[in-house]
Amino acid sequence: MGFSVDLRRCQVLGLVGSGFLAAGGETAGALPVRELLAPASARAALGVVGVYFGVVLLIAAWALLGRVIRGPEPPTPRALLVVLGVWAAPLLLAPPLFSRDVYSYLAQGAMVDAHIDVYTHGPARLGGPLADEVAPVWQHTATPYGPAFLAVASALSGLTRGEVPAGLFGMRVVAVLGVALMAAALPRLARHSGADPAAALWLGALNPLVLLHLVAGAHNDAIMLGLLGIGLVAALGRWPVLGAVLVTLAALVKVPAVLGLAAVVALQVRAGRGLLKAMVTTATAALATTVVATAIAGTGYGWISALKTPISPHNWSPTSVLGRATGSLLEDLGSDLAPLALPAWHALGLVATVVVILAIWLRRPRLSPVYALGLSLATVAVLGPAIRPWYALWGLFLIAAAAPSTSVRHRVAAVTGVLALGVLPSGSPPDLEQLVLAVSGGVLAVVVLWQAHQTSNAPVLERTA
Repeated sequence: MGFSVDLRRCQVLGLVGSGFLAAGGETAGALPVRELLAPASARAALGVVGVYFGVVLLIAAWALLGRVIRGPEPPTPRALLVVLGVWAAPLLLAPPLFSRDVYSYLAQGAMVDAHIDVYTHGPARLGGPLADEVAPVWQHTATPYGPAFLAVASALSGLTRGEVPAGLFGMRVVAVLGVALMAAALPRLARHSGADPAAALWLGALNPLVLLHLVAGAHNDAIMLGLLGIGLVAALGRWPVLGAVLVTLAALVKVPAVLGLAAVVALQVRAGRGLLKAMVTTATAALATTVVATAIAGTGYGWISALKTPISPHNWSPTSVLGRATGSLLEDLGSDLAPLALPAWHALGLVATVVVILAIWLRRPRLSPVYALGLSLATVAVLGPAIRPWYALWGLFLIAAAAPSTSVRHRVAAVTGVLALGVLPSGSPPDLEQLVLAVSGGVLAVVVLWQAHQTSNAPVLERTA
């Protein structure tokens, strides 16, 4: 007999998982520097175990919820939104988890508020408590984010007066609003694409990566994807200009969303508008939005050149790995070309990205614009010079809404489960001891789940005997 699954059990299991995540984060998360514990301390070690125990429970709850959705009585989208709220609730007041990027956001907002050019200087120029919270590797690095996000960060800095706890909560509220927009857009995009709205919500909004990195990590990818999603919804209806405005604002948070303008044009063409007219309308709306948003933010156009902001030298993107491996090989051979290996592989990745995206859109008559955009954003994430687990959400969000088959969703879900285990709660590079603790927490969760499964089956087996 299989494990008895219903919506209520999934909801409770996921809530327990989120609770352990939040509790473990209190000692092992990306805490303010004054509260950081030594990684070898007992409390920090217990926190790592607790976080990974919670992560595995949350992944299990999500996987079981997928079975419920495919069952004879699938939940409604509204019921799934309730589940999302329940799972996210414990994370709202938890410390940042899996990354220290939110501290960079706060420092950059304070810099804009203090009229310091964030596209020339790193947070070290700001100085003070906020700058101290930024990871050392980014202390002297200009921001790669657009004026729309910096305007939000600056406004938040003014409201919170540079106080770290208030700023962290404010950034999490912004991220949660982005997730809410994502959840609002998904059913509408799914219906347009002929997909199941409940399945789209399950994969695109209740996904563990959303909870771990957009809610718990408070990444600005949440507001980028939220604006992108509702922009596409607007373009589906009678408001293509509004759609172009919203998609442009998404790109002025993080630039990959600019590909959404191609989908806005394609959706207009599908609705019967001429290609030239659709392109002119979209380009005009995008240009006007860029000018207005940049003027409001007061940051100038330095964000264009800041797109070349360097990435972490320890990045594990495919092109970075190949570049480092090639460089090491050339060094061993005594070649002077070794320093060029990494830039060369990054350039090849960029060329490959352009080629793949062109191939996707040339096939577009056989693909929905939303699905083509999802595949394009996934390509940018995989072949780009930098990759993080939350970057997978760029394409996954739209693939969830428009995937042409259940098998595609299953493959994407499997990748999600693996990526959800890929980062330690402090956001720092792992060492052997922390890896052992993380694996121990995950194994403990598997044992508990297996025991629950056995207990659930025991009465049935006894009756059968």
